[in-house]
Amino acid sequence: MPVDPHIAAMLTMMEEAGLPPMYAGSPEAGRALYLQLTHGARTPEQLVPVAGTEDRTVPGATGDLKARVYRPEGEGPFPTVVFFHGGGWVIGDLDTHDNMARHICRGSRAVVIAIDYRLAPEHPFPAAAEDAVAAARWVAGSLDELGGDQRLALAGDSAGGNLAAVVAQVLRDEGTPLAGQLLIYPAVDAEGDYPSRVENAKGYFLEKDTMDWFYGHYAGAWDDAKDPRLSPLHGSDLSGLPPAVVVTAEYDPLRDEGEAYGEALRAAGVEAHVQRYDGLIHGFFDMGTISPAAQRAIEESCERFGRLLHR
Repeated sequence: MPVDPHIAAMLTMMEEAGLPPMYAGSPEAGRALYLQLTHGARTPEQLVPVAGTEDRTVPGATGDLKARVYRPEGEGPFPTVVFFHGGGWVIGDLDTHDNMARHICRGSRAVVIAIDYRLAPEHPFPAAAEDAVAAARWVAGSLDELGGDQRLALAGDSAGGNLAAVVAQVLRDEGTPLAGQLLIYPAVDAEGDYPSRVENAKGYFLEKDTMDWFYGHYAGAWDDAKDPRLSPLHGSDLSGLPPAVVVTAEYDPLRDEGEAYGEALRAAGVEAHVQRYDGLIHGFFDMGTISPAAQRAIEESCERFGRLLHR
């Protein structure tokens, strides 16, 4: 189907604005632009309501990381979800993904703790993965303090989906029980050859040149593109992983690898619901304020994840 008309109008507006492509600038400029397009464009009435939030720190691999805890409305007990933001491991923070974390908290009826892991190129691979694992380990041992029950789950979008998938594999190997994983258009195969990377290489918000820029900053000096900490699709054993909700978008370069990961999970005996949203693009999980179709997809995905966690 064609691109959702509301999103198509946004893409046209961005093109007409003449902004330089992110890959042509510095990481600092990319972070500032991304913050402006997300947190900076959000009005107070567009903020998804939750019962409360709390900024705090949690242990990372080499020091404390900023984090934000979101608590849902209603009576518990609630599961706890560790959320990793997207942005190619180079851009993004707690504020760019504030509404996304709120959606998961509200729609999935879960305590959500968002992690502000170290970014590249200042901290290249495997820094983000190591921070994600360290933070999730800490959360696993601090569920009572955070206000949830003993159900622990993971979530993330794009590069954050990559980190959630990586953490799921590590924690499984360590014997930590997990209730589920929500992988939103995840990047799971660094050098994979997929039709969607060609079909959607340009014009749909996330472009191939930007993906190359992200990977170059994060893991350009790393020799093994199939290292499962970078490409979780190439994990040697996917069995025993927690049930997954994998969300993809029709006009997304990452569409095919996300769906391939869902299929690989199923082949390994893991319960995986893979949902492609036609007409939508990479990043749609933060586009509900401009696109009713995106908003429906967000709500449906969070509700599906919530049913998984609460069953």
